[in-house]
Amino acid sequence: MFKVEKTNNQYLLLPDNSTLNIHSAWFSVQYWRDQDAIVTSKQGRAAAWFIKLKEDKVAVLKHYWRGGLIGKLLSDQYLYTGLEKTRVYQEFKLLSQLHALNLPVPTPIAAYVEVKLGIYRADIITEAVRGAQSLCEILQQQTASEHALASVGRTIAQFHREGVYHDDLNINNILFDQTGQVYLIDFDKGAIRTQNTEWQKANIDRLHRSFKKEAGKWPTFFFTDANWQTLIKAYKEEVNTN
Repeated sequence: MFKVEKTNNQYLLLPDNSTLNIHSAWFSVQYWRDQDAIVTSKQGRAAAWFIKLKEDKVAVLKHYWRGGLIGKLLSDQYLYTGLEKTRVYQEFKLLSQLHALNLPVPTPIAAYVEVKLGIYRADIITEAVRGAQSLCEILQQQTASEHALASVGRTIAQFHREGVYHDDLNINNILFDQTGQVYLIDFDKGAIRTQNTEWQKANIDRLHRSFKKEAGKWPTFFFTDANWQTLIKAYKEEVNTN
């Protein structure tokens, strides 16, 4: 599914069928600046850089940062206890599995781990979703159609039926591409689990809370209880399909 190339204290993770000449410099924002290949970026605690690989392909470069109080002390440093236990290895592996299942996720391109003195730092590159808008961005501008909301519900159900747990299911991690296809992104700390209504319900409850949280942040936000019922009805119908 994917391969690992090791050079000294550096690990490069690549899909088995990769034809790109990827090297460690690809994971440096400055490398892409020097080539005038940065399209845009999304800033915040977990910044993402959109880089042009080819005329028709844009990728997203993400560095792994710690959150919470510990993040103020250690920022991007993680204790290294083996490659397979790193967050980036686990996310890259999961994305590769989901891509193989034809689930709507960003295509994994490469990942990188550098280890020094028992500490690792890591990055991941995925293919950008074409013309993507998050559900949160859409709802700041207009009401989502019943079809769009139902598509979100059905898409989440498809993941749940495959046992896919998303650790941070919120409306910023739900994207629509230029054709209206729904994608889920950011599978850090995600996993494939045994089917269980308890964690699936917790996922859905987290999503519901994110609508309320974002509604309180923006001057305009178009989402009602009726909209939620449209989404959850489609989810329940799909998740219970034999």
